[in-house]
Amino acid sequence: MNNFTYCAPTEYIFGRDAELKVGKLAANAGMTKVLVVYGQGSVVRNGLLDRVLTCLTEAGVSSVPFGGVQPNPIDTKVYEGIEIGRTEKIDGIIAVGGGSAIDTAKAIAAGIPYDGDFWDFFIGKRVVTEALPVGVVLTIPAAGSEGSGNSVITGTKDHKKISIRTDRALRPVFSCLNPVLTYTLPPFQTACGVSDMMAHIMERYFSPTQGVEVTDHISEGLLKAIIEVAPKVMAAPEDYDARASIMWSGTLAHNGLCGTGCAEDWSSHAIEHEISALYPNVAHGAGLAVIFPAWLTYMAEHKPAKVAQFAERVFGISPEGKSEQETALGGVAALRNFFRSLGLPTTLGELGVSAEDIPTLTANLHDTKGEMLGSYLPLGASETEKVYRLAL
Repeated sequence: MNNFTYCAPTEYIFGRDAELKVGKLAANAGMTKVLVVYGQGSVVRNGLLDRVLTCLTEAGVSSVPFGGVQPNPIDTKVYEGIEIGRTEKIDGIIAVGGGSAIDTAKAIAAGIPYDGDFWDFFIGKRVVTEALPVGVVLTIPAAGSEGSGNSVITGTKDHKKISIRTDRALRPVFSCLNPVLTYTLPPFQTACGVSDMMAHIMERYFSPTQGVEVTDHISEGLLKAIIEVAPKVMAAPEDYDARASIMWSGTLAHNGLCGTGCAEDWSSHAIEHEISALYPNVAHGAGLAVIFPAWLTYMAEHKPAKVAQFAERVFGISPEGKSEQETALGGVAALRNFFRSLGLPTTLGELGVSAEDIPTLTANLHDTKGEMLGSYLPLGASETEKVYRLAL
């Protein structure tokens, strides 16, 4: 096990009507005037935005609504939010929505106090050390951004989708998680969220680090819980306990717990980011449902040990009478079948991506991420191209 520091400073308010505490939480965090960042209208139509704004007003916190954040959020919206935030003398940001709204809010929070271009943080020119406080009202369990210090934004000039990670600066000071707010999510969006949170766990689980049985079993337990309750949510969207389990799993998947003591991988995320950067209509979770099994197939053929462990412990694939590679491939098939059972795509063709796109995807990937990618088994351009082709 590697040395590690684990810090999870976000205060989680979980349960029915959790969003009604947002005003008091914002005031307690020292916010006096906040930018309320949200998506493309659902929180307006269902009345959630009004409830949040009312709670803020009642707590003595003034607010400036800022909507229109799109899935796979883009830099132009961040620039717009930074300009408004500076003009309005904002001292806090509240994100109401899912990962796109939260990631945009974090980028704005980092950009307002920074003298330069916020994109400097994403291209590695600067490190975020100061940011406005961010609070969250979560509506889509998927990205885990409600508990992480991460943000993912796409640059519109070159279609580069880049993530940044901070230990503390961009972690929300509080997150309100009410499972009832997820009842009306479309089935496909729910399924994409399941894929995304599972990928967050697996990016940490597939590690070259030895002696991490505790962390491994935490990850395996979360994966098994998600696999158990996801079909219940799909069958009964208003099953509170199932929705609650999915929502809390999404948070635990990405707040750092599953990576304690491990060298993390993250190559599948990087490989997928190029797809949803080039094709903005591809949902990130849908892309991961295609790429992760393809990546695992490559690993089963070249470094099968941890994949075989995953197959046995998570999906119950018996190793008896099988080679390690055969056991591993059985787990890959089980994962792919699980994604299919939720109505997710499992091939690039289903995403509208063709073989002709692969050279561009591969070139963009390594232009952004460098010559080698990942830690479980580092991949160069020839290997990542093979992963893309396994996803065909």
